[in-house]
Amino acid sequence: MSFSCCLSTPQFLPLLSKSKPFNGDSKPASVSVSSRLRASADVPDYLSTDWLESRRKRPFGPRLNFSAEEAVQHQLDALKYNDQPRPDYGIEFAGFDPFERSTYFGPFFDLGQFERFRRIFHHSTYRVLLGHKERKILSSLLVKENRFKQRVWIRGNRPEEEEIFQFTMVQKVGGSWDGYWLTESLLNDGDAFAGGLAY
Repeated sequence: MSFSCCLSTPQFLPLLSKSKPFNGDSKPASVSVSSRLRASADVPDYLSTDWLESRRKRPFGPRLNFSAEEAVQHQLDALKYNDQPRPDYGIEFAGFDPFERSTYFGPFFDLGQFERFRRIFHHSTYRVLLGHKERKILSSLLVKENRFKQRVWIRGNRPEEEEIFQFTMVQKVGGSWDGYWLTESLLNDGDAFAGGLAY
């Protein structure tokens, strides 16, 4: 059994045959072939070819360059325009670890499925955030170097609908979210689940 080098396959022969001999002024042909191969390797095989461009066009989502305050404002924007470009897209911004019981809404909940997380946002107390009309920052506090709290008053799009929420943001250290400000919890100032839990 014999194996031939990948560059000897017919699909690469036109690339090699069109290259000019190296005369000192231009780059050798092998550099141009390797740069073409390297460029195609920038996007992993399991992602679509337009993955990077689609990530740049995403209207919402955590960014490394966001401060804690900006991360809260962008999350609120995401919830305000929740159904753009698709239903509950803004809720996806919030994020949580599906493998651990979560205190995102205060009490320990098993939020292992996005559907459970989504239902809580559509609960009567948290739904004021979805499509809200007005908001005002009441207070901000940098608790530690990597922990930030902010209280926000929200007026919803239904008559006399208003609530106060407290965001707790944590700047992650290590892992794929290193340096990002992410929401640790979003608490309602009142008794958020007094009317029961849509769980």
